[in-house]
Amino acid sequence: MPTNEYVFMDTWALLALANRRDNFHHIAVGTYETLLEEGCKLVVSDYVLDETITSLFKNVRFDDSVKFIETLLEAIKEGQISLKMIDAELFGSAWLLRRIYRDKPDISFTDLTSFVVMRDLGIVRAFHWSSVKEY
Repeated sequence: MPTNEYVFMDTWALLALANRRDNFHHIAVGTYETLLEEGCKLVVSDYVLDETITSLFKNVRFDDSVKFIETLLEAIKEGQISLKMIDAELFGSAWLLRRIYRDKPDISFTDLTSFVVMRDLGIVRAFHWSSVKEY
């Protein structure tokens, strides 16, 4: 049963939140604060965290990257953000999507895992770098 209560956090949203020089940083911060004020339950996957950590350290000072990731991990530990692990079943579903969308090579495998997590949890909204989009 789809719900607007949950919002999936995309890699681009996390990168915009982490990088003060990102063109969408202030918009992302405002969107994040609004989601929290609305009582939305934020969800992120381990694949999105992996992609975020990899990209973040390429573009943001080391100490700032560490601080952001540790803050994010603390929010997960405290239950402010839910962490969904990609298990064998979700991986298999994402792999099936990869094969179905053969004509769309630009869709990353991480994006496909995000799609299956959203479907699995009934999430219809995702927080991207500049907004929350409904699917």
